[in-house]
Amino acid sequence: MGSSLSNLDDEETNDSSMGPSLGDIPESCIAAVFMYLTPPEICNLAGLNRSFRGAASSDSVWEKKLPPNYQDLLDLLPPERYLGLSKKDIFAVLSRPIPFDDDNKELWIDRVTGRVCMAVSARGMAITGIEDRRYWNWIPTDESRFHVVAYLQQIWWFEVDGTVTFHLPPGIYSLSFRIHLGGFAKKSGRRVCNYEHTHGWDLKPVRFSLSTSDGQEASCEYYLDDVKREESHGHHKRGYWIDYKVGEFVVTGSEPSTEIKWSMKQIDCTHSKGGLCVDSVFINPIGDLKDYRTKSFCEID
Repeated sequence: MGSSLSNLDDEETNDSSMGPSLGDIPESCIAAVFMYLTPPEICNLAGLNRSFRGAASSDSVWEKKLPPNYQDLLDLLPPERYLGLSKKDIFAVLSRPIPFDDDNKELWIDRVTGRVCMAVSARGMAITGIEDRRYWNWIPTDESRFHVVAYLQQIWWFEVDGTVTFHLPPGIYSLSFRIHLGGFAKKSGRRVCNYEHTHGWDLKPVRFSLSTSDGQEASCEYYLDDVKREESHGHHKRGYWIDYKVGEFVVTGSEPSTEIKWSMKQIDCTHSKGGLCVDSVFINPIGDLKDYRTKSFCEID
């Protein structure tokens, strides 16, 4: 057992009595295996020996881990950030958030799948009444990746709309809103929530919808505050960030670019509503085209 484990070491020896070791595997063969592993798995194996380190730095390996349109992401960066870098280093650069559109939107690639993800700040969306401080306020916070959220005190007509256009790689994507019911702050180092303005979200549901430039649509409705129902199930929506999934859409090709529009609204003016934080919208990849089968998107009239 001890001798077999020692064969894993990267020892420079020609002693044939020790038998073959991992160091005898050609780098090209290791690289071929790495094509089927995730980036974290490749990095973990890179420390085994010299051949594994070489294969783990191969451009041919990391080219396969990058999305097919990774140049579109690089184009959002100044050239000096990526010119001359290896494909492995480019993957590392793109796995960190890339801001665009006045820093109100971000793109990055998932460190495991290499798929493109996107987030859009509340500042990057159109919010009814956002300029009137009687209704809305901007609250700085470390709880948002954009370091600020929109807080609604009270309003009758509630509507948030957004749009983005980008050359998304082919795949299946999901869009969701990140929302917090109630205000929050830090006092003496502790997170404290208040619900002074929280009202109206249990009377009528909020309608969420999305559409794409190639005609795909999805919509659904949620009651954001259903105190009686939540308490009966032993949990509560208030005081937590919740991701409300709007729907899914399919991108069949990067050309032409895909335009995605979304909205969140409760425009029944028979009652006011308030006490809500809007953080951002997330567009996340959830599958490849090969996984795609005919889907019936949730659409509630």
